[in-house]
Amino acid sequence: MSHHTMARNKPASVKPKPKPKQTTDKSAKPRLSNAERSAYFARREAAKVLRTVLQGDANRQAVASIKSLVYNPSIRNKKATFALVCQTLKHLRIIKDVFEIAKILNSKWKRQEELIYIIAYDILFGKEISLVGGDAEKFFKCRKDAMQSALAKLVVRKKVKNIDDLIALYQPPDITRPCYVRVNTLKLDVDSALHELGKQFKVQKDDMIPHLLVLPPHTDLHNHFLVLNGSIFVQGKASSMVAAVLDPKPGWEVLDACSAPGNKTVHLAAIMKGKGKIIACELNKDRAKRLEDTIRLSGATIFILLNTPISLNWILDIEVMHGDFLNIDPEGPFSKVSAILLDPSCSGSGTASQRLDHLLPSHTTDVVDTERLNKLAAFQKKALAHALSFPAVERIVYSTCSINQIENEDVVNSVLPLATSNGFQLATPFPQWQLRGLPVFEGSEHLLRTDPVKDKEGFFIALFVKKGSVKNSEDHSGSRKLAGSLSNDEGRLKRSCHGNKKKFALPVFYRGIFKPWLNRARKTSNSFN
Repeated sequence: MSHHTMARNKPASVKPKPKPKQTTDKSAKPRLSNAERSAYFARREAAKVLRTVLQGDANRQAVASIKSLVYNPSIRNKKATFALVCQTLKHLRIIKDVFEIAKILNSKWKRQEELIYIIAYDILFGKEISLVGGDAEKFFKCRKDAMQSALAKLVVRKKVKNIDDLIALYQPPDITRPCYVRVNTLKLDVDSALHELGKQFKVQKDDMIPHLLVLPPHTDLHNHFLVLNGSIFVQGKASSMVAAVLDPKPGWEVLDACSAPGNKTVHLAAIMKGKGKIIACELNKDRAKRLEDTIRLSGATIFILLNTPISLNWILDIEVMHGDFLNIDPEGPFSKVSAILLDPSCSGSGTASQRLDHLLPSHTTDVVDTERLNKLAAFQKKALAHALSFPAVERIVYSTCSINQIENEDVVNSVLPLATSNGFQLATPFPQWQLRGLPVFEGSEHLLRTDPVKDKEGFFIALFVKKGSVKNSEDHSGSRKLAGSLSNDEGRLKRSCHGNKKKFALPVFYRGIFKPWLNRARKTSNSFN
């Protein structure tokens, strides 16, 4: 009996290896393929961008445009993320209506609304991809039939024939425009940029704006090394006009009053050949961070030149000021400012298609937000009047990306008595440009407008110059003579070297607005001694 027991126990003692169990576990949780993993992370990156966009739209204070947010270095899969964000926004009203009909959302998913919008787009309108990788994907994959049924009901409710007609009902028409890039002459000269871009694209110089290049519509440059290293900036033609009209000279002290996200700020630095001082003011903390990133990318930064072991001389390209332009004392540390660029918050009505703002919830209604426009105009008037009060200023550009008279001609007209009493007059930027201001007051022919249909973006520019100033001749103000004054050799890859002085570079930094300039310089100098 003991012999039979031993015989039965032998196989039992050999059993312990659990190989079959390991095989079962692996089949229960398959590893994601590269495509599935990429889609999983793209959805979450897109949800993060979408959250920022929707929050900014709800508060009427965008941190940056959709493109700027997507092309941030922190976003890895830019192309997929951009497509997901744009397509989700295009279909957002339909998606919300589908959720309302299907009634499948609970409080848990409402706290992750941006991610569920992205997933819903993939289920209802996206490519046939496997929705795997997370709890949200699993939840909505199980409710795919309910969502598609709700979409079919919506087609019936809207009295259209099919889903394509439903999408067309909700979406505005696309506006095709050339792709403009501005060569950052702090890092690269125009001919080199033409040569490099010409390897892949058809490219030519703009016929009016120095250092602006024109490429075919839909040219995708988001991953081009010249964009990534700050040698070129994707920037519209009208936007590029603004700094060119102000046209500060090397060595000037310039104030950029509402500067984020910073494209115009670094354009000023390039026009000034990296010599002089730019105070870039921005009130919003998140937008100020974006401004700082743009400045670093451009190569415009702070330099310290050491002449002797005990003395420091500053050559400051750009100083970022986190604060309110309206609270800067014109008689204080910046009383010697020679030029001011004022591009204040506006409705953005002229660049809705370019910035993709027409995709946002606040732009999906035909009702004009009169209260918001009145508040914007009140701020714009205060800001322009404040700019005119700086004692040494000789050139002021006021610009908006709005097509509304209340933000443009009305603002300029309201400050004309103050401007005249302070010795200013309106000059004519780019006299060869045909479209001028609306004829609502005498002198409006000096103002410049771009047309949102013909020119693909709607901008407004007014140039104030101080009478009798040597700096402010008519040719100076954005005419063809300006183009000649900005020669191609200004932007070769170099940075203001002076003799054999030793150079140290520091990053862009924030400064308190109300501290005297001398005290700030002194404190910084002491920290290096």
